[in-house]
Amino acid sequence: MKAVVYGEYGQADVLELKEIEKPAIKDDEVLVRVQAATITPLDHHFLTGSPFLVRIMAGMLKPRNKVLGTDVSGCVEAVGAAVGRFKPGDEVFGGRSSGGYAEYAAVPEAELYLKPADLTFEEAAILPFSGYAALIGLYELGQLKAGQKVLINGGSGGVGTLALPVAKMLGAQVTAVGSAGSQELMKSLGADQVINYTEEDFTQSGQRYDLIYDLSGKRSFAECKQALTSQGIFVTTEFSPSLALQGMWISRTGSQKMKPLSPTGPSQETREQFEALLSAGKLKPVIDSCFSLSEVPDAFRYFEKGHIQGRIVVKVAGNGDMNGDFLHATNGD
Repeated sequence: MKAVVYGEYGQADVLELKEIEKPAIKDDEVLVRVQAATITPLDHHFLTGSPFLVRIMAGMLKPRNKVLGTDVSGCVEAVGAAVGRFKPGDEVFGGRSSGGYAEYAAVPEAELYLKPADLTFEEAAILPFSGYAALIGLYELGQLKAGQKVLINGGSGGVGTLALPVAKMLGAQVTAVGSAGSQELMKSLGADQVINYTEEDFTQSGQRYDLIYDLSGKRSFAECKQALTSQGIFVTTEFSPSLALQGMWISRTGSQKMKPLSPTGPSQETREQFEALLSAGKLKPVIDSCFSLSEVPDAFRYFEKGHIQGRIVVKVAGNGDMNGDFLHATNGD
């Protein structure tokens, strides 16, 4: 099969499109013929091997898994002996630790879902990382309730474009922060108020929020505490052991709370919430742009420029040869 591989940590130029062996599946795994995958922050961390904490999961000196791609969608090709929920031909999507930038991926049964008929493969591939992160930040860590005020910093990104409608569904009053070019998108996704970060600093506005979800990873609790209510919660996508300890100290010594997004993944309750929203057709991802499998290095270069509206998708099926063409124009920002 064709796959984008790398043998050392670095930038996009360490990625190569090669022919490799199709993965063998374990008893509890499903072989998926991949239709689409995505470029997520986690994929970028695995590519660069930074921050250093990532190497505990990915390999200290060099990556253990040679194929990146945490989220995939596609069709079931084969199932392991212990798999009971899926059969060949099923259209599925799910998350895994690696392997999505390839024509086939072995995915644990527990991490797969049937693809809703109203979503394309490209849209479905966005859901695992972004959907879980939206729900963990708002529902699990943020404890967001109806009637509360939430500010989502980075409302037009891959997680933000799902977090905005989820926050509205939870009954919150939503303020979204993004660039000038993302204001209309954030309004269309349910934001009651939008802020252009180039013109206004939300921490200095005098407004108070029950929850601030910082998806940009660029604001600290110290900067945001004055924009929180007395019982407010600050959730950040940044994570390190020292930040986790800092969050525990802040949460125990004061009425406000700081909670970094843990890499441990969603709780069972969050998974159930995800499935409920999925079944109700409430999760509609936003695609920024699509690249072919051979253009994965270009996709990472584009990701590194920032100002992505939604998520970058890699279209795997139908590439044809080793020299795919750019598939869709980017939105820009």
